[in-house]
Amino acid sequence: MTTALDVFDRFREYVLGTVTHEPWAPDVVIEQPFAAGGPSRIVGRDTFLEKTRGSREALPVRFEEMRDVVVHETTDPNKIIVEYTLAGTILPTGERASAPFIAVMEVRDGLMTLWREYQNTALMAEKLGNLQPTAPLSHGASKPQRL
Repeated sequence: MTTALDVFDRFREYVLGTVTHEPWAPDVVIEQPFAAGGPSRIVGRDTFLEKTRGSREALPVRFEEMRDVVVHETTDPNKIIVEYTLAGTILPTGERASAPFIAVMEVRDGLMTLWREYQNTALMAEKLGNLQPTAPLSHGASKPQRL
C-alpha cells in the first residue's frame, strides 16, 4: 500500500527533477491561501498544468535541494502535513536562495488529491526581483521550464 509519505517522497523527487512522473491525481485540488495577489484554488491536474504553464516556464530557478523536511502525521493515514525548505539557484544571477514551505497533502490510490501550500511569497518576490510567482513554487522540477 502506498502511503502519504511515499507520495511525498515521489513528489520531492519530481520537484528536484529526478523523476518525470507527475504526482497529481486527475481530480487534485491545489490551494494557496496566501498566494501573491490573493488566495488561489485550482481543481484538476490538467487545469493546474494549463493555468500554470506560462509561469512555470518563465520561472528562472533551478531547484536543487529540499531540506529540513519535517513530516507530521495526522489521524487520517491519507493526510500529512509537511514542512520543508526548497533551495536552488536563481539562473540570471547565479544566486543561491531558499524559501520555507508548509503544505497539507492528501492522497488516494498513490496520487496526490490535495496540496494546500503555505509559502512566504514576499521573500520569493524579493529573491526573484520583479517576478511575482503565480504558480505554486514547489510543484516543479530542477529545470527552469518545469515547475
